[in-house]
Amino acid sequence: MGASNARHAAVVALTNFRTIPPRVNFKEKTVKEIFASNVFNEEVQKARLPKPVFKKLQQTIKKGLALDPSIADVVAAAMRDWAVEKGATHYTHIFHPLTGVTAEKHDSFVAPTEDGGAMLEFSGKELVQGEPDASSFPSGGIRATFEARGYTAWDPTSPAYILENPNGTALVIPTAFVSWTGEALDEKTPLLRSMEALSIQAMRVLKLFGNHSATKVFTTVGPEQEYFLIDRNFYFARPDLINAGRTLFGAKPPKGQEMEDHYFGSIPERVLACMLEAEQELYKLGVPVKTRHNEVAPAQYEIAPIFENSNLAHDHQMLTMETLRRVAEKYGLACLLHEKPFAGVNGSGKHNNWSMATDTGENLLNPGDTPHENAQFLVFCAAVIRAVNKHAALLRVAIASAGNDHRLGANEAPPAIISIYLGDQLQDIITQIEAGGAKTTKKGGHMEVGVTVLPKLPRDAGDRNRTSPFAFTGNKFEFRAVSSGQSVATPNTVLNTIVAESLDYIASKLEADHKAGKDFNKSVQELLAAIIKENKGVIFNGNGYSEEWHKEAEKRGLPNLKTTVDAVPHLISKESIELFGKYKVLTEREVHSRYEIYLEKYVKTINIEVQMTTVIAKTMIIPAALEYQKNVAKSIGAAKAAGVPAASLAEQEKMLTGLAHAISDMQKKTDALAHHSEHHASGDTLAHAKYSLDKLIPAMNAVRQAGDLLETIVSDDLWPLPTYREMLFIK
Repeated sequence: MGASNARHAAVVALTNFRTIPPRVNFKEKTVKEIFASNVFNEEVQKARLPKPVFKKLQQTIKKGLALDPSIADVVAAAMRDWAVEKGATHYTHIFHPLTGVTAEKHDSFVAPTEDGGAMLEFSGKELVQGEPDASSFPSGGIRATFEARGYTAWDPTSPAYILENPNGTALVIPTAFVSWTGEALDEKTPLLRSMEALSIQAMRVLKLFGNHSATKVFTTVGPEQEYFLIDRNFYFARPDLINAGRTLFGAKPPKGQEMEDHYFGSIPERVLACMLEAEQELYKLGVPVKTRHNEVAPAQYEIAPIFENSNLAHDHQMLTMETLRRVAEKYGLACLLHEKPFAGVNGSGKHNNWSMATDTGENLLNPGDTPHENAQFLVFCAAVIRAVNKHAALLRVAIASAGNDHRLGANEAPPAIISIYLGDQLQDIITQIEAGGAKTTKKGGHMEVGVTVLPKLPRDAGDRNRTSPFAFTGNKFEFRAVSSGQSVATPNTVLNTIVAESLDYIASKLEADHKAGKDFNKSVQELLAAIIKENKGVIFNGNGYSEEWHKEAEKRGLPNLKTTVDAVPHLISKESIELFGKYKVLTEREVHSRYEIYLEKYVKTINIEVQMTTVIAKTMIIPAALEYQKNVAKSIGAAKAAGVPAASLAEQEKMLTGLAHAISDMQKKTDALAHHSEHHASGDTLAHAKYSLDKLIPAMNAVRQAGDLLETIVSDDLWPLPTYREMLFIK
């Protein structure tokens, strides 16, 4: 498909869209009426389950008690009846293997009867456990190819829901996924383990502060989701987007984001309609989406939810990505979740807003009005500071991928150096503590806007810092380095585990002092000062994009792991293996399996991009350039035959020579890339990953550079790929 055809198709699609009748009507059914209408939540459970069964199930969900197997059949029957009433014919155990996407196998409720009829069955055993084939999912060496048995285990803390389809519905049951040996083959199992580990250590600290009402601490997450929407006609005309998720070619457009006119701008009509339907679908599933807006780059947008329990937030986040993809198709759009689908404009992240809360509703990272007097808050905050400083490399591993490598460190996303931003108010308190004790808290005051009719605006006591990968933002920490396309499970698993380790350290110190009869307040103050003194090097409130910070970070000894290949080996360090093992989050075998899987995925991703780059260069760009070369040569030949003086054709001859040189350069670089891709490194997975980083990526970038130059030379009507100026701006 040529560029002109793609442009025409996009315009036609836009015209057709305007004739599509609205699919969303919040007057017929309000948000309040549809919210969680397709969720087997607490309200539905209470209405449909016997009181004793409901009580036991809630104890598992809210208190973390072991599931009573005797209630499974009753819950299964109620869940089946509810689902069938909503049109369900099948059920599925949805799980999150280490592929980064969800997996599901649908089974029917229908069972034949002896008289030739059918009945609907769904037992407690079928609810609690499923058995997909584990051999076809990444295991990193935990399972051999012929060892196929794996199990899904019902996760009652994440409610079942109904998946709607134009031709029916299905009951979806969130589950964990483990091997026959009981080892985690998924993202959810380690996340749940890490949440339990943090709860245990956090409760030790709370009891020291005299809190005996809370029985559990859980982490909360509100993951903001950035994404691009482009016309599907453009998407289908870009084999690189289809296969690699990002554009492997594309010259810089005349206009990018330099006018700064897209961010928070008016949302295009087609895009807003798509957003509204996506939100409606998410409301039905109980996903508390709150915010929508244009992001910085053209064609880039964001959706953000309210905080939830980390496990539920993870499941809802995966649902959000799938819903955005599915709904976009109805509006002739393609949703791009790659971290860097377009070079030269902002990439997409998934800001992971993380905090800790008790089951009584107390946010442990809420400083209150006078945080210098809030010793409990300061202890939990110090635990996070210590954790990030001590385990910065692990946090970098948690967000490592080939796609995120394009984004991190650019002037659009945090640097690969993991540091903490605290803001003026908290920084001032931390400085006071280190000096001997906090006595005051900075106040924000009010701003005089200078317009009489406008009210005085309250000013926060601290600014925000968009260049920080890990920033305190009022009552939470925002892990900004998480990438748009990844599951939030792994970043939160790591975050929960490292904070659990710090809380364990703090609790042990305070418990020992208490046993020795030391004054508790004095123990807290001394411990806070020691933690801050030891870990203050990770705190940085300045410009993370600056070269000065990179030099300063090196002086402070902070790791700067610029690529996935640099980062992932830290996962299997002795310290990391001991950390995960101590808190029963990952066994040594499970850690090593993830090391292999992360590197394999990196190698496979680069290989796909290399093959796709070669194919596009050879079958699309070079043929188009040769056709244009032929046309130019033919035009010059015709002019000469018509008697045009040679002097008058000098510029055309020069252009033809330059074009021939550009084509030759493109062919040479494409051949070099093909050569490199045929000679892989020998050795282990890390050696293959290093080869991809050192040889394949530079060779691929060279081909792109040559191809992008040709885009600026070849006649527009011959250029085979939709351009950035079209994909980003035709809506």
